[in-house]
Amino acid sequence: MTNLPSYVDGVPNLCGSEDVIAAATSRHGPIFLPESGIDWTSVKSAYAIALHMHQPLIPDPDEDLPRARIISNLQYMMEHQNVGDNHNAPVFHWCYKRMGEFIPQLVAEGKRPRVMLDYSGTLLHGLHDMGLSDVFENLRTITCDPRYRSCVEWLGSAWGHPVAPSTPVPDYRLHVRAWQHFFAALFGVEALGRVKGFSPAEMALPNHPDVFYEFVRTLKDCGYRWVMVQEHTVERVEDGGPLAYRHQPHRLIARNSRGETLAITAIIKTQGSDTKLIGQMQPYYEALGLGRLERAGRSIPSLVSQIADGENGGVMMNEFPPKYLAVMRESSGTPTSPVNVTEYLEYLDSLGLREEDFPAVQPIFQRRIWERFPDPIGPEALAAVIEQLTREDSRFHVEGGSWTNNISWVRHYEDVLAPMEAASARFHETARQHGVSPSDPRYRKALYHLLTSQTSCYRYWGAGLWSDRGRALCRRTTDILTHDFA
Repeated sequence: MTNLPSYVDGVPNLCGSEDVIAAATSRHGPIFLPESGIDWTSVKSAYAIALHMHQPLIPDPDEDLPRARIISNLQYMMEHQNVGDNHNAPVFHWCYKRMGEFIPQLVAEGKRPRVMLDYSGTLLHGLHDMGLSDVFENLRTITCDPRYRSCVEWLGSAWGHPVAPSTPVPDYRLHVRAWQHFFAALFGVEALGRVKGFSPAEMALPNHPDVFYEFVRTLKDCGYRWVMVQEHTVERVEDGGPLAYRHQPHRLIARNSRGETLAITAIIKTQGSDTKLIGQMQPYYEALGLGRLERAGRSIPSLVSQIADGENGGVMMNEFPPKYLAVMRESSGTPTSPVNVTEYLEYLDSLGLREEDFPAVQPIFQRRIWERFPDPIGPEALAAVIEQLTREDSRFHVEGGSWTNNISWVRHYEDVLAPMEAASARFHETARQHGVSPSDPRYRKALYHLLTSQTSCYRYWGAGLWSDRGRALCRRTTDILTHDFA
């Protein structure tokens, strides 16, 4: 397969090889199951854990904001370990590479460890820019070496760690493709073909019907088979109620204002203190109390799934490593087995199960929309229904759901969202006006700055230093579009 350069003209390789990426991600047939080594007939329950890793890119705080170099937040932490919690930077560095130590160690012991990895594009670029080759040596070993690759499943991400509900719809697709480009450049096109699950930043799931439809369309067009969602961000299609049994795959339905429908498999992340649950390997202990269940006349293992920050907090930095090693040693090859989600789904495929056999769910509050809007006739009519529902009930909203149900990624972010949307509009207008190709260096440079400006960190705090940085990056994007395309 074609090898892609990691950087082009000093900019991360985020675009320009769309045909290569599309060919890699359109791979069909079982990927992990042939190398699984699990005796599935003896498995009564399974558990899957994912580690989410992210560091934003920031204008160097030691330089004047409008002209500051864009560096990794980790680099700033490393260079200023006497400030706040920055003393954790060396531990973070270890966290980003340590699965490359744990997996070979366990395999050498005859165990079958499992882990799913979710690294944002900004983190991967930041690590590369810092010259941390040890991180990539470890990660490439467990990603590409046939001895270990069945143990590790990478989850796709959006390059700049943007939140889907409040990121311009066409830009979200650019983020997803950009991550695929950069991952393929770092780890190989073949490795990208093994990435079939998707992890949304902040577990943020749109619930506006048209935005959600485009979200699912993007994932399917980019070759993803399944997406991880937070339990409280979805509801049953038939009655809008909570999920009946969380520990099985679900069919996530997307329907837009014109009545078009799509579906993708959803894996449910249950509620709880994320880092504590993963740090203490709670999914294993929960799975111990579960058994097989019937689905479309087949007996399948229950699946407990959980994701958490892989580096954040004392539990993950200190308690997770020994607990992970101990639990993998205890559970490997037992009736409560560690698995990765795609190999689990491929096992269900081998039983003849289809996506249509899974319980149907949709984003929260959509049941109320479709009760008022049974015959979708377009965006304007949908907007009227949403406005009416919002007037009637202050709890109703179409701002999406996230890892916590008390944070909106739309309200109170106007100071950042307005410049972001303006920069986005300018980017697409300029690209159309000049008929510029994604392989054009000017396009790639502008795209890099646009996607960097949309990182969730610039929205999370609402106001202050981080918002100032986000607006500065939006202005920089606009300046590049003005000057480079003059």
